[in-house]
Amino acid sequence: MAEDSLLDRSRTVAGPGYNRWLVPPAALAIHLAIGQAYAFSVFKKPLGALISGNPDAPAPTDWTPGQLGVIFSIAIVLLGLSAAIFGKWLERVGPRKAMLASSLCFGGGFFIAALGVHLHSIWLVYFGYGFVGGIGLGIGYISPVSTLIKWFPDRRGVATGMAIMGFGGGAMIGSPLAVTLMDHFKAAGTGTLGVAATFLAMGLIYLLFMQFGVWTIRVPADDWKPEGYVPSNEHNALITTGNVTADNAIKTPQFWLLWVVLCMNVTAGIGVLETASPLIQESFSDGVMGAGRGVTAAAAAGFVGLLSLFNLLGRFFWSSASDKMGRKTTYAIYFGLGILLYALVPTLGAGAQLTLFVVVTCVILSMYGGGFATIPAYLSDLFGKLQVGAIHGRLLTAWSTAGVLGPVIVNYLHTNAKANGLVGAAAYQSVFYTMAGLLVVGLIANFLVRPVAEQYFEKEAAKKAAA
Repeated sequence: MAEDSLLDRSRTVAGPGYNRWLVPPAALAIHLAIGQAYAFSVFKKPLGALISGNPDAPAPTDWTPGQLGVIFSIAIVLLGLSAAIFGKWLERVGPRKAMLASSLCFGGGFFIAALGVHLHSIWLVYFGYGFVGGIGLGIGYISPVSTLIKWFPDRRGVATGMAIMGFGGGAMIGSPLAVTLMDHFKAAGTGTLGVAATFLAMGLIYLLFMQFGVWTIRVPADDWKPEGYVPSNEHNALITTGNVTADNAIKTPQFWLLWVVLCMNVTAGIGVLETASPLIQESFSDGVMGAGRGVTAAAAAGFVGLLSLFNLLGRFFWSSASDKMGRKTTYAIYFGLGILLYALVPTLGAGAQLTLFVVVTCVILSMYGGGFATIPAYLSDLFGKLQVGAIHGRLLTAWSTAGVLGPVIVNYLHTNAKANGLVGAAAYQSVFYTMAGLLVVGLIANFLVRPVAEQYFEKEAAKKAAA
């Protein structure tokens, strides 16, 4: 690529007087798009009835729920792997080229998946939405975050919360959009219950929408800093004034402690997300609440939507609060309060305390979302901003691990409980007590985090910081 290419990092450096608050909308354009991944479940029923045409009576040759569940798992695993693999490349080429690559992969994944649906080839859907789209997810997830941290060294939590809030809210746009498009194309007689045409339309919509972020993103000059800002760790020993490279960061105990912190927080949060709808319906059925007073499927769907809202709001609230409280203290709250709330959920279910149950699970999901938004700022505190995008990318392998580990634990424990004759809230006791145990592990890992040793810092960066 020529040096004077519009995609080159040098062409995205902001000039003097540039308003840094113009950067968050560019970041949101990327995260609101790729956040559609959280809404993939709306495609499950129609994808499982492409042959029969009736989601309630699938044909023997229709794809099974197990086969369809693999699609999302592949996407999440590739998110973490691609973020880890392409993190250093992102730091070298800049956010514009990375965001363009993300948009091409994410949009292209829909196009390939549409062909897979048309040909009824599950492997093409795996490759398209899962593999290619998953790469788009990973590159797109880290590229705006790294840039925002460089623009907001004085408000790192606010910066990361603004971007990652978009990822949490992507499903609130993607879900109704997908349903509306499928209804439209199904009525138009396009075949495949409107799914293939919807994939094509959404691929094009997201590809074009993400271009706003691609072409408006800017990076600060190397010597830029906010007016009046003086880097200091006087009030928080964890905040460094130096820089650690991605290759050195993974050699530190701090990186692996934060890997455990993120993995435990996400695994536990998935425990709620994975079971939300059946959990509230089974715990507060007509048999528990009284005839006609139980939670219906429609009400459960509303509950899931409420959890998504708190997942979104928590990303901005908690990460912003961490600028005042400190990242270590904020995670101590996630885990300490989380342990109590997770352990309380089965009791509230057994006692038919519906209102408190909803409040508690909403708080849990706010901290789950907050954990995602706070971790980039935590990394920047410890390792500096030089290659924070690359370091963040490598840490996201913890998300990939949790994305597999969480559902496996939840499904195993719940299935085993039901096999032993437990029903309602009792069938979920072991799930939530186990998740509380995982949070204990996360709490210990967070407690052990200390400032990074001088030996890992870049020597030139250290000299400049001291100058």
